[in-house]
Amino acid sequence: MHHDAYATLRVSLEGGIARVTLDNPPVNVLNVALMADLRHLLTALRDDDSVRVIVFDSASPEFFIAHVDMTLVDAPDAFDRFAADLPDGVNVFQALGELLRHQPQVTIVKLAGTARGGGAEFVAAADMVFAAIGRAGIGQIEALMGIVPGGGGTQYLAGRVGRNRALEAVLGAGLYDAETAERYGWVNRAVPAAELDGVVDRLARDIAALPEGVIAAAKRALAPEDLSEGLRREHDAWAGQFARPAAGRLIRGALARGAQTRDGERDLEGLLRGLAG
Repeated sequence: MHHDAYATLRVSLEGGIARVTLDNPPVNVLNVALMADLRHLLTALRDDDSVRVIVFDSASPEFFIAHVDMTLVDAPDAFDRFAADLPDGVNVFQALGELLRHQPQVTIVKLAGTARGGGAEFVAAADMVFAAIGRAGIGQIEALMGIVPGGGGTQYLAGRVGRNRALEAVLGAGLYDAETAERYGWVNRAVPAAELDGVVDRLARDIAALPEGVIAAAKRALAPEDLSEGLRREHDAWAGQFARPAAGRLIRGALARGAQTRDGERDLEGLLRGLAG
């Protein structure tokens, strides 16, 4: 696997561990380039028996994945190139989550910045997530744009935190800190920021060193839940809202006021609530 094969990822392989750093400045927005690279990477690693664990982190200390690229509101066919090989009954964003959720390797996210919207969906599709106290934030902000999560978020969330807290996260649309996310079960553990690298590295090495077949056996016993029904319902809910005029107005308004810039993303919820007012 050529390290220069990816425009938005830095990949290194060592001791059965693939370390993947997301690097799509300024805020790691989930755009066509990042989506293409992540799909390419996961597909390439799927058949690589020498890799047992994949660890994801971010080149930006502040943002893991900001959210899906808002400029798509005026480029609706930008993601069509991925539609050709979509599994039945899922949209392109759900397909990325499902690819990650069904990855044969153990997938671990090191969350040291914020992950909103499609970023939060990617995080929740991974096997495990460890979040830096005082630095990590996770949230589904879609409601503030007049839509609902449409990339698996509603389903992954309900599975992790239960329906009541999933509704709170989706409709409250706030950013959850590491400790709250841990208490809810959204992430595995909240870890002091200075210890995050060590904790994840130790776990990744321990898992990569397990005897032959153990990872596959554990993943077979703890198979990912079949969410096909729920993903269909989620897509219909998301697409129905996206077709309403409010969504386009709010998303364009957010872009005009600095969404997808570092400053605008720091309090994206506030920016969006201001537009809705």
